[in-house]
Amino acid sequence: MQEKILNQKKNGMLALILIILSYLLAIGGLVIFASSSTVLLMVVCILWLSIGWISLLGLKILKPQEALVLTLFGKYIGTLKEEGFYYVNPFCSSVNPASKTKLKQSGDVDATNNTGITIGSIGGHANVEANNKRISLKIMTLSNNKQKINDCLGNPIEIGIAVTWKVVDTAKAVFAVDNFKEYLSLQCDSALRNIVRTYPYDVANNIDTTGDGVADDGSLRGSSELVALKIKEEIQSKVAEAGLDILEARITYLAYAPEIAAVMLQRQQASAIIDARKMIVDGAVGMVEMALDKLNENKVVELDEERKAAMVSNLLVVLCGNHDAQPIVNSGSLY
Repeated sequence: MQEKILNQKKNGMLALILIILSYLLAIGGLVIFASSSTVLLMVVCILWLSIGWISLLGLKILKPQEALVLTLFGKYIGTLKEEGFYYVNPFCSSVNPASKTKLKQSGDVDATNNTGITIGSIGGHANVEANNKRISLKIMTLSNNKQKINDCLGNPIEIGIAVTWKVVDTAKAVFAVDNFKEYLSLQCDSALRNIVRTYPYDVANNIDTTGDGVADDGSLRGSSELVALKIKEEIQSKVAEAGLDILEARITYLAYAPEIAAVMLQRQQASAIIDARKMIVDGAVGMVEMALDKLNENKVVELDEERKAAMVSNLLVVLCGNHDAQPIVNSGSLY
C-alpha cells in the first residue's frame, strides 16, 4: 500500500471560523424565526444546533514530527504528516494499532494521560481518540530486555541491544503489519539470536564467523561494531516491509550467564597468569644471560659450568618467585 500525503487540507482555521459563524447564524435565526412563526426554518436551525458539532470532529492539529493515518468507512484516504491545522471529513477516523503498545523505549507515553498531548480535533471524545492514534515520526530508541543466548561454542551468554529507529512510511506501518511496535521488538530479538549464534564470546581457534570457510578472530567482545552492524542489517531486512527505518543498533550489555560466569572468570584469570608468567620467564632468562655476560666480560669471577648452573638456578628462583628473596651472606670459602 502506497502512502498518500494530504497537504491540501490545511484549512482548519477557516473551517473553524465558518462553523462558529454558522452556529451564531443558527442561534440568531432561531430567535428571528420563532417570532415570525416560520416553522421550517426553525427546524433547520434546531437541527444544525443539535448535530452541527459533528463538523468539529474534522478539525485536526498536528505538531512537528507527528502523523495521523486517516480512513473513511474502512478505506485508507491518506496521511496528515506535516504540522498544521487541518480540516478533513468529520467521519474520518484515525488508525494506529500500536497506540496502546508500551515498549521499553523512548517516545512511549501513557495513553490514559492526555495532558500535554494534542493531535486531534476540538471536542473531548475526538481529542482523546486522536491523542491515542498519533504516530510519532521522531527518532526513537528501543532497548529490549537482556536475552540469554548460546554463542557458537554453546556457552550461554546474556546480551542486550539498543536499536534506534523511526517510521518512514505510515501506511505500511499501520496496514502492512498488525502492530509495528511489537513487530519491531520481535524482529530485534530474532535478529539478535541469529547473529549471536555465529560468534564466540571471546576469540576462539578454528571458528569461522564470516562464512567464507576461513577461521578468523571475530568475537562478540572484540568485534562489537561489526556484530552491531550485522544485527542492524538483519533487523532492517525484516522491518522494511513495515515502513520502519533502522538507523543504528548497539550492544548495551554483554556478559557470561551467571551459571558459568565464575568458571569463565577462573579461566580468564588462569590465562592471564600464564601470559604473565611467560613474560616474567622471558625477562628473567634475559637478565641471567646479561649477568653472566657482564661477569665474564669484566672478569669479576671465573665460574665453571657447575657454578654457572647453580648461579642460573638461583637467579631464576629470585627473579621468577612470587615473594621477595631473602638474602643469605656466605662468609665461608667459595669451595
